[in-house]
Amino acid sequence: MKKIASLLIALSLFVAMGAFALAEDADQAAADAVAELIDAIYVQEWTEQTDAQIEAAKAGWDALTDEQKELVEGEEADPDYFGRDTGDASLDDPLNADDIGENELLVVSFGTSFNDSRAEDIGGIERALQAAYPDWSVRRAFTAQIIINHVQARDGEKIDNVAQALDRAVTNGVRKLVVQPTHLMHGAEYDELVSTLAAYEDKIKVICVAEPLLGQVGADAAAINADKEAVARAVVAEAGVPEDVALVLMGHGTSHTAKVTYSQMQAQMEQLGYQNVFIGTVEGEPEDTECSAVIEKVREAGFTKVVLRPLMVVAGDHANNDMADPEDEESWLSQFTASGAFESVECQIEGLGRIADVQALYVAHAADAIAAVG
Repeated sequence: MKKIASLLIALSLFVAMGAFALAEDADQAAADAVAELIDAIYVQEWTEQTDAQIEAAKAGWDALTDEQKELVEGEEADPDYFGRDTGDASLDDPLNADDIGENELLVVSFGTSFNDSRAEDIGGIERALQAAYPDWSVRRAFTAQIIINHVQARDGEKIDNVAQALDRAVTNGVRKLVVQPTHLMHGAEYDELVSTLAAYEDKIKVICVAEPLLGQVGADAAAINADKEAVARAVVAEAGVPEDVALVLMGHGTSHTAKVTYSQMQAQMEQLGYQNVFIGTVEGEPEDTECSAVIEKVREAGFTKVVLRPLMVVAGDHANNDMADPEDEESWLSQFTASGAFESVECQIEGLGRIADVQALYVAHAADAIAAVG
């Protein structure tokens, strides 16, 4: 009898373990299916199927249990795609309304899925422009379809891409279109925008593109201008870092010829006497702005305390993850800390777009474009 009882117990355990394994397999299968749906909308091109794919991804995510959501992992998908709290999306205005009128001021940004940063950094610029030019209808467009899809899937907020915004302008009978890029420089994003606008020259009476934040690039690292000076003064003042603390400003970086802009900003800081300010880039281009090179510069200068802050219009993914994520050993916060050279390393996660003097610079750039269209 004891043998039979033992066999029955063993059989029960075997069955239970099998059922548990089957449940685990089912959970992973459900998570994998949603990961595929997320990966399908993690794309830069909009198609006629995109909206339906977005709805499917959101519905699939909502149908998962909390345990299944933690298992979501794909080529680009992870639990944070839907699960990360980046603030209240309802505080942001997508500026995608019709009834534009004849004069439109289209503000074009790369975009961000971080709700608070979108409302404060991009929204701050848009609100400043609308206040300055009440006779012009301010509208928004993002160049990153990946971000547009993310915000729409997670928060139900629809933001126009550039083509959609331009088509909206045509449909609404816009005659004068001023495009204000929030891009930092005349880089690849700016070039692509200008190329897209060329296809609408016969559909809108007059189109004028305003200067990006830092103005013209210039020939070499020594070429600086009033725009770069204004931004340099504004970000240093906003950071409020004492002179005995290193302020490291992290830009995106680019392989475009406009990468010299970062060297120019370093030259501008030095000309203004900001000896504690160092310019770096996530992408490591120019090479001397790569993180390890910047760490060495700060160390050699004798600073023992460091404040990291984005040299980006928006404090989005790069600022929150590449700069400030303490769990990521590749983040700048982790790398500066791991160097062992500094007593303290702190982060300020605020984009340039929320600084009043930076907003005023965009207003001034838009003014020149508005004057040009007459």
